Amino acid sequence: MADIEPRYQPTEVSPPGATLLDVLEEREMNQRELAERMGRPIKTISGIVNGKVAITPETALQFERVLGTPAQFWTQREATYREYLARGQEGVQLEAYADWLDELPLPELRKHGGVSRSRDRSQIVREVLAFFAVASPDEWRQVYTAPQAHFRRHQPDRCDPAAIALWMRLGELEAQKQECRPYNRDRFIAALGEIRALTVEPPEVFQPRMTELCANAGVSLAFIPAIPRARVSGLTRWLSKDKALIQLSLLGKYNDRLWFTFFHEACHVAYHGKRMVFLEFDGGDESPEEVAANQFAADLLIPPHQANRLQFLGADKGNVIAYADELGIHPGIVVGRMQHEGLLSHTHLNKLKTRFEWEENAP
Repeated sequence: MADIEPRYQPTEVSPPGATLLDVLEEREMNQRELAERMGRPIKTISGIVNGKVAITPETALQFERVLGTPAQFWTQREATYREYLARGQEGVQLEAYADWLDELPLPELRKHGGVSRSRDRSQIVREVLAFFAVASPDEWRQVYTAPQAHFRRHQPDRCDPAAIALWMRLGELEAQKQECRPYNRDRFIAALGEIRALTVEPPEVFQPRMTELCANAGVSLAFIPAIPRARVSGLTRWLSKDKALIQLSLLGKYNDRLWFTFFHEACHVAYHGKRMVFLEFDGGDESPEEVAANQFAADLLIPPHQANRLQFLGADKGNVIAYADELGIHPGIVVGRMQHEGLLSHTHLNKLKTRFEWEENAP
């Protein structure tokens, strides 16, 4: 995405009619004579002088022929003036939106560069709207909180939709930086096998490689730290018909949770509708898509024909490691599966799991 430098905004702009009067004075011409030479009513010229009538491209061309001043000068002068008037009206609208700020996690927005420390609430509203790339709070709710509606009853207590919206936007911004090939389902499913083998690697190895594999299949993979009160572990949605987004936090922080969530989201991409948005919370819901995604992730990590052996591993560290080595996955994933199925206490063998932490300088 190209960076566009902010343009200088003058604090006051006079109407183009003021310039027209100056030009007429130089030409020793009055408004009536100009109207006659242009074949336009005198009230039209008077309206332009008073700023009540806009200079159209046709009028600008007539000014060029009669006054010798380029049409582009007049159209640009008119556009600048109308923008100035519109910004004045925008200020009134932004003030009306100020109460919306009370819904937002402003400290987190400041942390992530979405808002300055200005005390001008209208300015803060303008910055927040620009950060989310929406025109008003109504569009913000439509784009970022309406997709959460399906999951509202499954959200944990103290979960903040505005915090989730911020986390979603950070994923969008990360995805914009990533170049992806057009989505190809077969290529993506094939990539999942190679990504599964990366479960035994440290983050500095698996993260860039799985991001590359996903991008080659048309899927942007974004690792975004959890936002306080968001409590979201994963997200799947389509940014366009050719680009999907899988977004992961480290909520839970152990590798068994991360890998299960990734393959769960991968199922949504590969097998569920492009118009659907999937948010993952602790517990989740029991919709057919979620049940299918859970089963897909479980079976991909530990194939069904191998899963019946889990009950015989017990709490023996050596057995678990040998079984994981045979399957080619990290032993922490085996521990997580056994704990989930009640085959192992949640207090046993946790040292076989890997705990992830975000680096201090991570975005």
